Amino acid sequence: MKTNRTASPALMQSLRDVAEVMPLLVVLLGLFGGAVVLGILQSFGYAPWFGINEFPTTRYFERLWFSSDFWVSLGLTLYYGFAATLIGLVISIPLSIALSKKFRASRTFAALIRLPLMVPYTVGIALALVMLGNGGLLSRISAGLGLIDDPAQFVQILKTHGGCGIIAVYVWKQVPFMTLTLSAVLARKGEDTVEAAMVLGANSRQIFWRVTLPQIMPGIVSASLICFAFNIGAFEAPLILGGGYPDTLPVLAWRYFQDANYAFQLQGMAVVVSLALVSGIFLAVYLLGYRRYERARGRV
Repeated sequence: MKTNRTASPALMQSLRDVAEVMPLLVVLLGLFGGAVVLGILQSFGYAPWFGINEFPTTRYFERLWFSSDFWVSLGLTLYYGFAATLIGLVISIPLSIALSKKFRASRTFAALIRLPLMVPYTVGIALALVMLGNGGLLSRISAGLGLIDDPAQFVQILKTHGGCGIIAVYVWKQVPFMTLTLSAVLARKGEDTVEAAMVLGANSRQIFWRVTLPQIMPGIVSASLICFAFNIGAFEAPLILGGGYPDTLPVLAWRYFQDANYAFQLQGMAVVVSLALVSGIFLAVYLLGYRRYERARGRV
């Protein structure tokens, strides 16, 4: 009887907590879950509001997967996503370490790092056009310095499948997020382990590889997962700054959705579902590798 008396208040509190968040869960599951289910149904040919009901059919996936253009678009999508995420990490790790230190201009440094977070993503794309285009600021400065004869001779950075402009916008926007995430992890860990390593005679390189990097690895994993998922799903930067055909998968899906023939929306949904499937596989493999890394270090 005593156990029931102590368990009953805890159970009632749990039920109250569930009841409090239930309206939010219903809205989220209804909107997000409903959209996911509806998108999957459309990709398999169910769209009676367009006068199409071929469910279940896989012809939209077959038409997509057996096309060489799909695999080229997938390669471009993954290239932009991986490159921007990796470059962002390489920049963010030393910035996060510097941000965790105390120095005279530390507040100004922190404010400058946060600045891109306050600028809308589309504004960053516009800045890339103004700065990096053939008639942009850098090309005119180069012409003014005599490095080139005409701004039109400036190296082609935008509108190419190399994606320098796309990657630059992604990196510019995600470096502050990654830096703040990693610096928060460092702040929780404190300086005790670093000071202990210094006392034991470890140099700066050894401290970074054996102490600091393992400490911030959870932050690296979470930040890189979020940024990679955003990078491969964004379509604005590839649409405006990309080299055109073949497009990335989000742009390809957008073009299908914009087609005057509503039947092409089912093909667009097949592109979206395929992209979600590929990203899910990559994220699952990434997390599996991270868990193996943690087990090897004895953390799991």
